[in-house]
Amino acid sequence: MTLHTRYSVKTHVGHKRKVNEDAVLALPELNIWLVSDGMGGHAAGDYASSLIADMAAGIPIDLEPKDRLHALRDTIQEAHRLIRTEAQTRGIEVIGATVVGLILAEGHFAALWAGDSRLYRLRDGGIEMLTTDHSVVAALVEMGQMTWDEAENHPQSNAITRAVGVGDELELDKIRGQIAPGDRFLLCSDGLTKYATFDMLRRALSSQPIELICDHLIQIALAGGGADNITTAVVDIL
Repeated sequence: MTLHTRYSVKTHVGHKRKVNEDAVLALPELNIWLVSDGMGGHAAGDYASSLIADMAAGIPIDLEPKDRLHALRDTIQEAHRLIRTEAQTRGIEVIGATVVGLILAEGHFAALWAGDSRLYRLRDGGIEMLTTDHSVVAALVEMGQMTWDEAENHPQSNAITRAVGVGDELELDKIRGQIAPGDRFLLCSDGLTKYATFDMLRRALSSQPIELICDHLIQIALAGGGADNITTAVVDIL
């Protein structure tokens, strides 16, 4: 059975920022989608996120599905080294970016991530967050002290503990799973999830066609305040 998908991607600078430090990449011929969020407040965050996306865009299109995950991992690790070098060259203490990447193959998905950009899946009307934020508040959620929705209002909600370009070694988390016809995946930066609860995302993903869904999600974030850049990528399994 051949894998058939439809997708939509969109990024918006938001209401408050002058520069869009997010980047989004769609490689449908490889069944790879990626979102990266340059670290807010750090100089050249747009450089970091754009470098990650641009380097991933160079993954050879003739790779076997099993080799694509390794290629994406190697590409992100190389971006990590280049960003660290760039920070040293510029004399800047930290340049960094989050990343979340989705790879689809026949019957399966795999994802890699670092930071608080997220991957969700809508299946049979229910929404599931497939990634776990690398953030200060994530530990509180894991301990059952608050929900992910409540964590968005925590004073340290923006404090991430892992990012590409930050620290000597980059540890990327990975998840694998089965896909089924009707599955809808959402990759997004925290500029969306600051304003969209799980239920808001579930309702939007359940009701909007692929042609409108990214615009609809961005409008939710803008209506909520739009203080950050907002990036979405939605992929449907047909």
